[in-house]
Amino acid sequence: MATSGARTKISRLGGLGQWWGLIAAALLIAAWINRATGPAIVAALSALVLIWCFFQAPVTCGAPVRGGEDGCRNNATGLLMGCHIRQHRWQKLKMLILRRHVREFCSGLFSDGKATLVTLAAMGSFLSGLVAFIPGVALN
Repeated sequence: MATSGARTKISRLGGLGQWWGLIAAALLIAAWINRATGPAIVAALSALVLIWCFFQAPVTCGAPVRGGEDGCRNNATGLLMGCHIRQHRWQKLKMLILRRHVREFCSGLFSDGKATLVTLAAMGSFLSGLVAFIPGVALN
């Protein structure tokens, strides 16, 4: 039985391939505590955590579905991406771009515990990247 290279790589990691963002977040916290690291490293780790939150963190899809108020309950990857259903794949990202759907998208960011934690991690990493370059605030 032949499997694709990506599927084999994920199984070799034991399912931890989707959790690399947590390692980056732990390194980011350690970089802030250590203070020996420069702002470039803190900004790079902040960007990695932000990318993970937007495109790979395990959350609930939440894309609007016909006849349902809660939205899709399938597992999704990232705050901006949908689940395995083709129509949901880019639907959340389109909601962010279209002005009349931004409010609906933003309410989905705090819809359940997983989405709330990932949203707070994204906001924290964004602020961390900004603060890293303000002289005298936290890093020397």
